[in-house]
Amino acid sequence: MSQTRLTGQQLNFFNTFGYLYFPGLLADCICRIVKAFETIWAGHGGGHHGKPHDGEQRAVIFPFPDQSEYLSSFLDDPRIHDIVASILGDDFNYTSGDGNLYVGDTQWHSDGYGGKRIPSIKIAFYLDPVTRDTGAVRVIPGSHRCGDAFAERLEADIRDSANIWGISGEEVPAAILETQPGDIVVFWHNTKHAAFGGSKRRRMYTMNFYEHIPDDRLEEFQETISHEGRFWIDRIHGEAMLRTAGPDRMVHLQQVIDNDFKVKEVHARLREERSEPSRG
Repeated sequence: MSQTRLTGQQLNFFNTFGYLYFPGLLADCICRIVKAFETIWAGHGGGHHGKPHDGEQRAVIFPFPDQSEYLSSFLDDPRIHDIVASILGDDFNYTSGDGNLYVGDTQWHSDGYGGKRIPSIKIAFYLDPVTRDTGAVRVIPGSHRCGDAFAERLEADIRDSANIWGISGEEVPAAILETQPGDIVVFWHNTKHAAFGGSKRRRMYTMNFYEHIPDDRLEEFQETISHEGRFWIDRIHGEAMLRTAGPDRMVHLQQVIDNDFKVKEVHARLREERSEPSRG
């Protein structure tokens, strides 16, 4: 299944409800995607910090798709590129992504929330069949619209749904997107999402994108991407992503490269904090 620019109806849906679902978009190459995914994990010992995944808690690798020439190539693939360009413009920024082995439930959250945020989206690649009861992603339509009374009430109350609304997290009304390997879901970082009942090794990886940043917001962008310092990385993009980048791909990398020095600063500060003796 090929993908071209989004239609006006798709863009209207995305901007109104905060997500889009593309079943089977990458079904023709899912075997190769899964092989690349597993190769990266094997190269990291199968889990966190060179240790096998224990199935007890989520394991994360960052950056993730950037470590594979093949997964990096999807930044050039029209099926992915044209979705992002339709939403964020032809000069969008790619800010890397994480690889995940999820365990059990993922509670309701946004990947950043705020009306003045630089517009940004996530593409999630699902590599295992999941249903409503086995870890399918759930999204709350309209929850991305910061400033609206509905979205603001969700932001304030959803983490205490049992006390405030008398329902558990999995009972919160939502769109449940059951997926098969090769499906992708796109959503605004502001959009509330969750998953419940998942297995002990639920595979998913992401790619994250921002609008091209105007000069008067570069400092804000630097602060935003500096949070990736928590992953103990020295730069946002991985080696394979950079090594295989042609001129067209560099359009989506260069502004991040020019502004990710804050990651190194945060990394150095965290290292210094860890080395200080505890007080008290």
